[in-house]
Amino acid sequence: MNNSFPNSPQPQHPAFNVPQGNDDFDLKSILFSYIKYWPHILVCVILGGVGAYFVNKYTTPVYLVEATVVLNDEKPDLTSELFSATTYSGPKTNTENEMGIVKSFAVAEDALSKLNFNVSYFRKDFFGFNQIYGNTPVYVNVDWKHPQVTDGKIRLIVLDQDSYQLVVEKDGFYIYNPTDPFYKTSLNNTSVLEGVYKFGEEVLGEYFKFTISNVSSVAGDELYVQLMDTKTLAIGYMNRLNVVPINKQASILKLSIQTPIRKMGEDYLNKLMESYLDRELQEKNRVSESTISFIETQLSGITDSLSFFENRLQKYRSDNRVFNLSQEGNRVFENLVEFENEKARLEITLRYYYQLRDYLTNENLNGTMAPSIGSTGDALLNTLVANLIELQAENIRLSANFSDETPAVRELRLRIQNTKKVLSENVNSSIRNLESNVEQLDRRINVFEKEANALPETERQLVSIQRQFNINESIYVYLLEKRAEAEIQKASNFPKNSTLDYARAQFRPVSPKKSVNFLIGLGIGLGLPFLLITIKNILNSKIDDPKFLEVKTGTPFLGVIGRSKLDSARVVFEAPKSGITESFRSLRSDMSYLAPKEGNLTVLFTSSISGEGKTFCAINMASVFALTNKKVMLIGLDLRKPKIALDFNLTNEIGVSTYLSSNIHWKNVVSTTDHPNLDVILSGPIPPNPAELLLQEKFGMMLEEIKQEYDVVILDCPPVGLVSETKELFKFSDVNIFVFRHKYSEKGNYKILENLKQKGEISKVYTILNDFTVENSYGYGYGYGYGYGQDYGYYEDETKSKKRKKTRKETVA
Repeated sequence: MNNSFPNSPQPQHPAFNVPQGNDDFDLKSILFSYIKYWPHILVCVILGGVGAYFVNKYTTPVYLVEATVVLNDEKPDLTSELFSATTYSGPKTNTENEMGIVKSFAVAEDALSKLNFNVSYFRKDFFGFNQIYGNTPVYVNVDWKHPQVTDGKIRLIVLDQDSYQLVVEKDGFYIYNPTDPFYKTSLNNTSVLEGVYKFGEEVLGEYFKFTISNVSSVAGDELYVQLMDTKTLAIGYMNRLNVVPINKQASILKLSIQTPIRKMGEDYLNKLMESYLDRELQEKNRVSESTISFIETQLSGITDSLSFFENRLQKYRSDNRVFNLSQEGNRVFENLVEFENEKARLEITLRYYYQLRDYLTNENLNGTMAPSIGSTGDALLNTLVANLIELQAENIRLSANFSDETPAVRELRLRIQNTKKVLSENVNSSIRNLESNVEQLDRRINVFEKEANALPETERQLVSIQRQFNINESIYVYLLEKRAEAEIQKASNFPKNSTLDYARAQFRPVSPKKSVNFLIGLGIGLGLPFLLITIKNILNSKIDDPKFLEVKTGTPFLGVIGRSKLDSARVVFEAPKSGITESFRSLRSDMSYLAPKEGNLTVLFTSSISGEGKTFCAINMASVFALTNKKVMLIGLDLRKPKIALDFNLTNEIGVSTYLSSNIHWKNVVSTTDHPNLDVILSGPIPPNPAELLLQEKFGMMLEEIKQEYDVVILDCPPVGLVSETKELFKFSDVNIFVFRHKYSEKGNYKILENLKQKGEISKVYTILNDFTVENSYGYGYGYGYGYGQDYGYYEDETKSKKRKKTRKETVA
């Protein structure tokens, strides 16, 4: 019998190297933690690509429709020069304001009111609804003055050429009330819509009123109809519209909208630009309309006077048979007519100034447009009036789309106030001048009236009547000329802004973006499993990586023990050719490096908690030494939870507790096994005070005597993390092996061993990882080499070895 171990120097065995430092980052182990799931990752990537393919194939394409508008800056006028040094400078066109107006609700509503977008028609396929625009097989005429159901979809089934059926396809109906268009209530009873109707027949109910006409549908056709009020549509299109300048320096706006139907988007943008320019033109036309209205007011009075004096003149001539004036009477008549015509024109202008002065004293900036006059002869006054009219038009436009606190609105109103102030001063000055001129004309007219009074009675009456007729005729002709000029001016008005490019849709859709979708699909297919694996690793509190023990414990790591497929713990005896047995052989070989001394060897096995496999390792370590013809003693020191007896088919009637609590010799508690080189001392009956028993000197004496008779002593100790007596047993061993169990031991359990080392309560300690499985820890199969080689053809499966052994026994029998 070989009673000693070779006395050789300890080499730098790679399995026993203690890691330097405590580096938590190990790129290789991190990569392996993901690579082992490569089949799942590959499946997810394929599914992501397939999903992207179907998204690209069946998603309704969306097209970008674009148009451009030119904002023409007006040339500075006299008024702008007056205010350039105070509150305003630069061109009048404000790009930001125009962008807000184009994108406003008012312009969108006006454009949509001219389009037939309130009724949408759809066909349904496997992947959803596809909208039809233009050539629809039926036409729905909706009375929007009546409350209507909106938003939800109604299925229309054509029964024959004359009738159809309505079925509610999708709920979510709201009631549009024309008296309160911005507030809609939900419709709960949608069944009121369903029924069979005739084409051309009015479908009338409390919350709906429309007529459906058959255009080209045939029996069996199915369509889906959705009603939407103009105000809701305007809000939606307003939010979808994008308006930006083509660059910071240019005054050209680019309008764009995304739509699944190119023609629909083009029609909307073209109509939107038309409404925008019409709105500007309407504001300009108010100037001419104001002038025409003023002239019409004057004409309405002068026409009656002209007719009256014309009839009176004819009657007087006929009654008195007087048709021509004398030379003196003709001279007086011409002078009176000349001065009175001039006075009449001044009085018309004066009435305009009075009206303008009344307007300027009105503080309501949102009131009527300032009146316009054809020609006052005052260039500054005309410029101020024209500028005030334009500022008022701009104020109305901005006020419809921006709040009163908007800086642009506040600045514009300040300009209006300043313009009114300057204009008011000029108007008052002009009124004073005109009133003075009228007084002078009155004095000259009085002179000629005295001369007329000296004429004969008949001629004097004729001069008076003909003078009134000519004055009214002259004023009437003058007003007609001015009205014609104003109407010509109105007809010649055009918006200062203009359309540069009409709406045009891009040839290729902007959505779905096939390449981007494929990248997103592959990214999700790759990223999702990585995310789930990362979360799984973060939430995993069990030790599943041998590298973890090397790095965290700072203790030499001996290797891993594979998972046994046998029901018995004696793998070494029952499956001598298995990989697990070979792992214990390797561990046995390492003992020459761990305890290179002469004499016997004492190995202690412990763990942090129960169930980590320390007893399994102790039994097989004892067994593998016994195979080398060394005399081995296995001692069960777990007095609280004994297990060895069951594994050797023994009864735990006597053992360590019996010896320590009585006067019998330790040899009387030794149990023999079916292997001649292996003896066992069981833990014995569970005592009430296991810790105190093991602390007796008697235990140390027993262990010394056992070491004299046995080559190897294996101590199966209680978990050091649960009981205290194991700490007192470390002094009796040459090698201490701390057992962790793969995917069972908590990661925090390494701190138990770390604390023992820091306190100096244990030395010559090594770790192993038990119950290790290759399939769950790809990448460590060759790094540690213990206990899982059967899958590579070097070792025999434990179950096969046991079956062969059983067959041989049956044959011998």
